[in-house]
Amino acid sequence: MNKQLTLIYPKCQDEVRSKRLNSILEEILKDYEVRIIDCIQNLQDVQNQRILFAIPVGVSGINLQYYRFLKEMRLKKDMFLGSVGSVLVDGESELYTKSVARELMLTANMAGCAFPGRALVEGTSSLYNFHIQASNLHTDNETAYVLAAKDLLKRLMEFKEEKRVKPRLLVLHASSRKTSNTLTLWNEIEKYLPNWEVREISLQNGTVMDCCGCPFVTCKHFSEMGSCFYGGVITEEIYPAILRADALMILAPNYNDAVSANISAFVNRLTALFRKTAFYNKAIYAIVISGYSGGNIVAEQILGSMSMNKTFRLPAEFAMIETANDPQSIMKVEGIEERIVAYAERMNDLFLRK
Repeated sequence: MNKQLTLIYPKCQDEVRSKRLNSILEEILKDYEVRIIDCIQNLQDVQNQRILFAIPVGVSGINLQYYRFLKEMRLKKDMFLGSVGSVLVDGESELYTKSVARELMLTANMAGCAFPGRALVEGTSSLYNFHIQASNLHTDNETAYVLAAKDLLKRLMEFKEEKRVKPRLLVLHASSRKTSNTLTLWNEIEKYLPNWEVREISLQNGTVMDCCGCPFVTCKHFSEMGSCFYGGVITEEIYPAILRADALMILAPNYNDAVSANISAFVNRLTALFRKTAFYNKAIYAIVISGYSGGNIVAEQILGSMSMNKTFRLPAEFAMIETANDPQSIMKVEGIEERIVAYAERMNDLFLRK
């Protein structure tokens, strides 16, 4: 296993705010050869690396040094080309850790960094977010936090991508073919994926009932049968299609700065299948189109639910994020053809065995 690691660690100016995170890093990094980048001047030579982003966010969720790093990441498009990363965020309140991580992961991903499934470990002030894990491990929350950080690092260092002769892609949408810019854009991308086996499923017309939050025992019971309490298209078509697929593409027009109701229901209903089968070996892609603005918010939502939560791995530049309002106007956007070709080429380079 690779032992060389780059630690990107924008420390708080108040060293007290980094005390718990320092302790965890000291424990989990002792067996690795670590290059530490803790000031903005040294944020360079980070392509083709294994990277752990460690971010202390204190009580406010604001780390000024981190925002200097974030600015630099957003200005250099290929900064992390060929790199794989994971994220460790430590806070002193019950808020902000996940929102900071989602913003960071999307920014680094757009700059070329891939992420394994469930690439985040977060420590809130109380560490109550480790209550269930600690109970399952018969230990306390703090020990569970350290063990989760160790596992995060192990999975980062062992991460690898496998190519296939004919990758299988499942495409999910809930859009109208006559008016949807999102479907139009996907149809253009698909033209450059001739060696993929593509299956497209529509979630339109109220065919997807949302999760009602069954008790754990009920959900687990149906999960063990590869099903869900509500059944329907989710269990009959989508569950088997996901199990067969190497990658999932979500077509996500921006509805009120969120994915559509049917896409949201699909994500919620995926929990039953996830209880039985993790998705670490599958990739998540997304096409996000906004009529006005906010595409990054929707991309972060998909990243958070499908990669951080449901363990799909995040390929570099996983989302194509565009702005188009009038029906079928996406192909008039400046430079769209070049971006379509580049997006499809990245998919082919990652998955196709030559």
